[in-house]
Amino acid sequence: MRNIWRNKWFKFSLVSVIYILLCVVWTGNLWMLLGLPIIYDIYISRLFYKYIWHYNDLLCERYPLYKSIWGWIDAILWATIAATLLHLFVFQLYKVPTSSMERTILIGDYLYVSKLTYGPQVPNTPIAMPFVFNTMPGSDTKKSYCEAIQWDYHRLKGLKSIERGDVVVFNYPEGDSVLMPKRLYPTPGASYYDALRSYQQNYGTTEGRKRLYEDYDVIARPVDKRENYIKRCVAIPGDKIKIDGTKLYINGVEQPTLPTQQHIYFAQSSAPLTEYAMRKADIREWGGNAPYYYLTMTDQIAERVGKMSNIESLTKYNNTESGLEFFPNNAAYNWTQDNFGELWVPQKGTTIALSTQNLPLYRRIIEKYEGHNLEVKDDVIYIDGVATDKGSGEKLSPFKC
Repeated sequence: MRNIWRNKWFKFSLVSVIYILLCVVWTGNLWMLLGLPIIYDIYISRLFYKYIWHYNDLLCERYPLYKSIWGWIDAILWATIAATLLHLFVFQLYKVPTSSMERTILIGDYLYVSKLTYGPQVPNTPIAMPFVFNTMPGSDTKKSYCEAIQWDYHRLKGLKSIERGDVVVFNYPEGDSVLMPKRLYPTPGASYYDALRSYQQNYGTTEGRKRLYEDYDVIARPVDKRENYIKRCVAIPGDKIKIDGTKLYINGVEQPTLPTQQHIYFAQSSAPLTEYAMRKADIREWGGNAPYYYLTMTDQIAERVGKMSNIESLTKYNNTESGLEFFPNNAAYNWTQDNFGELWVPQKGTTIALSTQNLPLYRRIIEKYEGHNLEVKDDVIYIDGVATDKGSGEKLSPFKC
């Protein structure tokens, strides 16, 4: 076996097969075949070493200081390459940013997430600073990546598909545009789209956008540099999702409540609620002043709290007041986070009959994610300049997911 491994043709064949499987077959990119001549030169022809790289070995032999410095550079370089490849294609460390999964995952928790499970996402911006996400350390605006080269969104094949109930990490959909305040107000972190809608409601479409850009710097980010969120998947492509009075329905079937699922409750008490009492009841998020409080807790904890002697009433919050802050951010849809849908989750290969009524549900997908130009003229929908009228009395445009 030792003699076989020393054979340069065996090494070349083995490395080439591994390279083709990982870099050509797995990625589906035939351009990666251009790497085979490089592998051939490394193991067979060695022309690069003969005419260029052997000078580095000569310098290492003649100058001990150069050899020592090069040793550190070589070690750091290979460690950076190996860590970057693992980070991009195998697993990555994430920090939990929000409390929406408080009973399952806590704010500030660090998670190692497998990228092989659903398939790694190929970087949209391959030129970037290693070990840094979207901004340089110590800066909120300085980009850590270069947009001179941008690749289309592409995900490699994974070990499985996403299933209902999976906890997943994804790029925040509204993170394509980020607000950075020019003044002490408004506070950073506001949603660009929520802020734009608010400004336009107050000042009109044109003036609202103008004032928003006066107050903020707007930073655009590619998909792979948008903020990461961690949530539980409750519906997959082809499902119909509905929330009715905080109850979740998938394809018309009510879903069981998870033991860790939390809701907001309004409480009225006969005596002030102390922090000690809240901690003892295992309530981690609460607020208000006597006698009215809001408490974030599971249904099981709510049963115990409702039996406390100083609790006069306890009511689960059910938001019925719709607004433009709720998807699809359109006045024609009176949806809230507690009364939502029914919404069909788009499935690849399915054709949607678009109308001016259901267009708000799919417009952002068509424009931002599919990259099409969409216009509405005289109640007719044009996608990339093409309109379709099926003669049903309603102007329709088919759109294939």
